Amino acid sequence: MPSAYGQIHLTYQAGSHISNRVVNASTMEGSLFREGTHPLSKSSSDAKAIAVAQARALHLAAQGLLQAPRRRARRDDVLATIQRMRLLQIDSIHVVARSPYLVLHARLGDYSPMWLEEALEGGRIAECWAHEACFVTAADMGLHRAWRAQAESNHWADRHAARVRDSHSQEMQDLLARIRTTGAVRAADFERADRGVSGWWEWKPEKRWLEAWFASGELMVTRRERFQRVYDLAERVLAKLDPPYDASAMRLSPAALRKRFILDSVRALGITQARWIADYFRLKPTVDARELEPMLASGELLSVQVVGWDSPAYVHADNVELLGKAREGRLRATRTALLSPFDPVIWDRARLRDMFDFDYTIECYVPAAKRQYGYYVLPILYRGRLIGRLDAKAHRAEGVFEVKALFLEDGVKPSQRMLEELAQAIAATATWHGTPKIRLGRCRPTQIASALRALWRA
Repeated sequence: MPSAYGQIHLTYQAGSHISNRVVNASTMEGSLFREGTHPLSKSSSDAKAIAVAQARALHLAAQGLLQAPRRRARRDDVLATIQRMRLLQIDSIHVVARSPYLVLHARLGDYSPMWLEEALEGGRIAECWAHEACFVTAADMGLHRAWRAQAESNHWADRHAARVRDSHSQEMQDLLARIRTTGAVRAADFERADRGVSGWWEWKPEKRWLEAWFASGELMVTRRERFQRVYDLAERVLAKLDPPYDASAMRLSPAALRKRFILDSVRALGITQARWIADYFRLKPTVDARELEPMLASGELLSVQVVGWDSPAYVHADNVELLGKAREGRLRATRTALLSPFDPVIWDRARLRDMFDFDYTIECYVPAAKRQYGYYVLPILYRGRLIGRLDAKAHRAEGVFEVKALFLEDGVKPSQRMLEELAQAIAATATWHGTPKIRLGRCRPTQIASALRALWRA
């Protein structure tokens, strides 16, 4: 069955700005990666090592988590934040705010979740499979669709879609014909035969078919209603994207596309080891030092030694100024925030251990009796460090934000400033949820509970 990915156009992001430049496809592979970079004034390998704390500061600066926002959030900040991270992972768990909203809140502070939905419906962002299911900017959709159109993508969602298409070809064609004739649909528009069954592993057949068409590119998500996907023909969704597409991306080779995603990953991460790069966009095979050598030689990447790391780190040319500030101790971490389990800073467990000395496993998929910390545990970022975690639940009808349990990491000694900023971060998150009353459960160490309650009463 042919893929729909060929019917697209491309605009792309260069550096930190969206570019609408018309690109000649015959020269595109060479020029695409030079846009937004600048020549390095010294060797692409710097022998002077930086400390892990400096690497963390660079990483958090690139991710938008180094310091608190200096002004109130605006609608365009949602797009700019996704552009900065290059993607925003989608997850439907909602014991607190769903992950994409929580990731944005950690970076923007108080903002309206409707801005994300408006950006999707207005065509400024779109949904696709990237790390997992993600929002990406409209400017990057051409690259993602081009990547999914060729075999090197090898994403599990592609393989699953192929199996569904092979086993339900006629039903899927009928579904596609209905959407073409009658317009966009939700999975909820189809009544299920086995009432009472629920859960993502028990999707009704039509939901599976819609998702398979979405993975293969025939369908896209035109908007969300109460977070439910509304699917429409890709051609209709692509027509409303802003900026519009240019089909030149389809002419890029798999190697050129892979290189683009490698460079975007390194830029978004700020600083990274080679072995962490592939996971950002689920590239296969794993990226290694040999693959990065040409990018070092061209000046697109810089190699850096980090004290205690057994492998070199890499920095994108666009982040050389940040690297200089990190090396000079001028990247000062001041942000305290609660992070989603699906935040780009959190999702790579190996990177998290090496960068933050923080072990984390999401336990919502673990049987309750085997959980160590709780169902939906949010890591606590405090001034450049991950100092603990809390298990939270928002009781929206009651207006209560419940912290079932709060754990500081072993060796963390809570100062008055730490407790004040932690109390403020929890209160800010609770208020943003519309659940301003805070209910605190058990704490480790136990004595911080009374201090936090006193701060909330003050």
